[in-house]
Amino acid sequence: MTLAGHSYSVRAVSLAVGGRRALSGSGKTLKLWDLETGTVLMTLAGHTNSVNAVALAADGHRAISGSGDNTLKLWDIESGAELMTLAGHTRTVFAVALTADGRRAVSASWDRTLKVWDVDAGESVAVFFGEGGIGSVQLAADRKTVVAGDASGAVHFLRLENAD
Repeated sequence: MTLAGHSYSVRAVSLAVGGRRALSGSGKTLKLWDLETGTVLMTLAGHTNSVNAVALAADGHRAISGSGDNTLKLWDIESGAELMTLAGHTRTVFAVALTADGRRAVSASWDRTLKVWDVDAGESVAVFFGEGGIGSVQLAADRKTVVAGDASGAVHFLRLENAD
């Protein structure tokens, strides 16, 4: 199956647990797809620059996106509503990951920071500084170990001590 519908290059994709839905980011929008039918369920708009990162919460009800507008946006996937904007990066956000419970997000930015966010409060609760712009972030299977790569060629391993 090929999903067609974006007008610009697709820079990010996230699959929902269970594999029935996918969220993709392209241009300034995100699209939620039904993978059984190949149709677009909704288009989410709100970023003012390219969407570079998306992550779906394990429960499938919320998602987060990162953009060249230096922000992250939290979305209600059921209604398509933008719930909040997380601001604090000073350069492009290239990657984002969510903890299993969806209460914490970790964002990677070209401003050389990796930020841990309390998603419910909408605020950064921890910051890690890399040697170069940070372009990737992933949570390990334990959902507490953060792995991030930066432009200096370093791979960083960090631990979320208070993650559920």
